[in-house]
Amino acid sequence: MDNGALISNLRKEVAEFRDDRDWKKFHNPKDLSIALSIEASELLELFLWKDHVSAAKIKRDRRQLKRIEEEVADIFIYMLSLSDVLELDLSDVVTEKLRKNARKYPVRKSKGSNKKYTEL
Repeated sequence: MDNGALISNLRKEVAEFRDDRDWKKFHNPKDLSIALSIEASELLELFLWKDHVSAAKIKRDRRQLKRIEEEVADIFIYMLSLSDVLELDLSDVVTEKLRKNARKYPVRKSKGSNKKYTEL
């Protein structure tokens, strides 16, 4: 199965989960965007006050890693839900954004650099 089909299938599973619970009436772009931001903040909270070394070690802490997995899944579920409501093809929009970023960040200028494209 190609990535586009995989994402499409996941989107359908999420929509089915939502529809089985009659939640579609709550799923509008504004509220899904807010929910997505909240879940991203919950992921950030797991790294709060950790230095870079401690944050890197988190992947060896099974308990913490499980919490991260849950937040990442929540974020992705809300992203799939938002793409469903807005009828966006995530495979297409991500591919297009990568192409756009490739023009903004050519390898010869950006390799090994953390500068924004306007500073390259």
